[in-house]
Amino acid sequence: MIAPLADNVCAIIPAHEEERFIAEVVRAVRAHVEKVIVVDDHSQDNTGLAAATAGAAVIRHPQRLGKGAAIKTGLRRAAAENYEYFLFLDGDGQHDPSEIPKFVDKVSQSKTDLVVGNRMNNPATMPWIRRLTNRFMSWQIGNLCRCELPDSQCGYRMASRCLLPVLLQSSDGFAFETECLLLAARNGHSIDFVPIRTIYRAEQSKIRPARDTFGYFQVLSKHLVQGAPAERPQSLPFEGTELSDQG
Repeated sequence: MIAPLADNVCAIIPAHEEERFIAEVVRAVRAHVEKVIVVDDHSQDNTGLAAATAGAAVIRHPQRLGKGAAIKTGLRRAAAENYEYFLFLDGDGQHDPSEIPKFVDKVSQSKTDLVVGNRMNNPATMPWIRRLTNRFMSWQIGNLCRCELPDSQCGYRMASRCLLPVLLQSSDGFAFETECLLLAARNGHSIDFVPIRTIYRAEQSKIRPARDTFGYFQVLSKHLVQGAPAERPQSLPFEGTELSDQG
């Protein structure tokens, strides 16, 4: 297994109307990795322009497709450029880029296929409803995966290229993180966690409670009735319009 280095890790940031924060996030991430891809999920503000100015390669969806779909668009681009590792984080500033070395060190030391940020070691700053929901969902998903998952909903992650078929088969919406864990566990991939902090701001969450809760339970029910490992997905076409490539 090739060790993760700055030049073989590609950061992928899905973004929808994150004009206020995306440039700051991109600049901070570029201090740790060479390539940053921002997938603008049809924002109506200047998210894409701000990300490109900060040095990211930007791909814009022609319509809003969802967080998971944005991640997968970035994955196809990163895979085509032969990156060995994919780093995922949000564009709203909730994930601290200074903690990227924690993910790199964990993968380097343990050769883990998927490393997930764990916010639950110190959840004091997390809104109480998110804390309760996360603990309940993590317990449910952990039972299905047959392993302990302290934080199943965190989007701050690092994945090896060997996980690409699983990542491309996961949900197009906010259930991407959930289904990624379920598919990774079912297909025998190693999963580990690193403690991180999360920065909560006053901005409204991008999660749509009714739609995304329904999507979560759809994913959960699908995996409750599936016992065999999922088939590998076929090659998927590139989606989106490239706005820049300054990364």
